[in-house]
Amino acid sequence: MRKKLNITEGIFPMPVLMVATYNEDGSVNVMNAAWGTMQERDHVVLNLTETHKTVQNIKARGAFTVSIADAAHVVEADYFGVESGNRVPDKLSTSGLTAGKAESVDAPVINEFPLCLECEFVEYQNSKYGCGVIGKVVNVTADESVMSGDKVDMSLVNAIAFDPYTHGYYKVTERVGEAFKDGLRLKK
Repeated sequence: MRKKLNITEGIFPMPVLMVATYNEDGSVNVMNAAWGTMQERDHVVLNLTETHKTVQNIKARGAFTVSIADAAHVVEADYFGVESGNRVPDKLSTSGLTAGKAESVDAPVINEFPLCLECEFVEYQNSKYGCGVIGKVVNVTADESVMSGDKVDMSLVNAIAFDPYTHGYYKVTERVGEAFKDGLRLKK
């Protein structure tokens, strides 16, 4: 038997994405954005309103980075979501994390998050059914600690996912199947 639930952002898991930009003064701004995904192979879409300091920075600088939050930094990742860059100009120093400059875009890379997408700003869309930043991924970097040979080992990333039903974070660590292969067993 199925039970009716309240309507919420009910897709699980939702990624926990750390979006980093530079403020006008060159300081680092980071926000937690659970509403983001890939559009095509090399474009990121983030569902963010224009009131976010991050969106203002993206428009001004033409760039941003998206890092995958990990379990080791769940407290810092959550802080970047509960505190506003409009209210606290230097959330990075409060978090205790550090940043360096991205290789390919005018945006920071948060050193402690192991996987980072460097993005050029493409456009901001605002319509009846949503709003958001679209960026073209121009470079992807990973810390050597999460690499297995020349590939990222997601079990080492220890990515976290957001649960919109209970407002919890969960580790995404165990590989349970082979995409584009396991289902072939049912194909006739």
